Amino acid sequence: MNKIEELQKLIDDSNNIVFFDGAGTSTDSGIKDFRSKDGIYNMKTKYNAEELLSSTMFYNNTEDFYDFYKTYMNPLSAMPNVLHKYLEKLENMGKLKAVITQNIDGLHSRAGIENVYELHGTVYKNYCLKCKKSYSAKDVFDSDGIPKCSCGGLIKPNVVLYGEMLDEDTMNSAIKAIYNADLLIVAGSSLLVYPANQMINFFKGKNMVIINNSETPYDYKANLVIHDNIKKVFEKLK
Repeated sequence: MNKIEELQKLIDDSNNIVFFDGAGTSTDSGIKDFRSKDGIYNMKTKYNAEELLSSTMFYNNTEDFYDFYKTYMNPLSAMPNVLHKYLEKLENMGKLKAVITQNIDGLHSRAGIENVYELHGTVYKNYCLKCKKSYSAKDVFDSDGIPKCSCGGLIKPNVVLYGEMLDEDTMNSAIKAIYNADLLIVAGSSLLVYPANQMINFFKGKNMVIINNSETPYDYKANLVIHDNIKKVFEKLK
């Protein structure tokens, strides 16, 4: 039995599946990841990506923040890929109970998946810091310069920037889902980002699968490890 067949059997035999992912699941939709050789962290920019996507940069150097954010973090033209469609099918079958994502691109929700916990927020929600009025992603990405509210306040994306805390309710709900799962599939994540990477330690179920192009610090915890392209893996599943 090869690894794809092993994964298929684990999915077939499980009824409480939780899927946990990172940027590697969105690359086949045309969105850059962070840590690969062509990723956002390896681009030559005025500041490094962690600085540019920090709360310090947002509040103290808002123009540079938005120059970078609007250029490199815009997912509006991206479409859900084979992975997202497969997960939607699993949810419709009643097998997939939750998707926990570090991604802010909204592709899981756009694919029709209902139970999604977005640990780092989403570009699709934005609000005025002054009056709390909501704005769409299109409002932000299509704006000239720094996006401002009709009241004159600064608009902030509802994403977790470096230096900010994860939303406690979202994190607790995700931990509960992981704890109750019988199969945890981790895909497209380096498992290097704290505290999201610590959440898989709450898994008490039978089988954990890690699918990633390269090794992760948690490979030793998994029953099945597949080092391959996400698309290649999921297009072979039924």
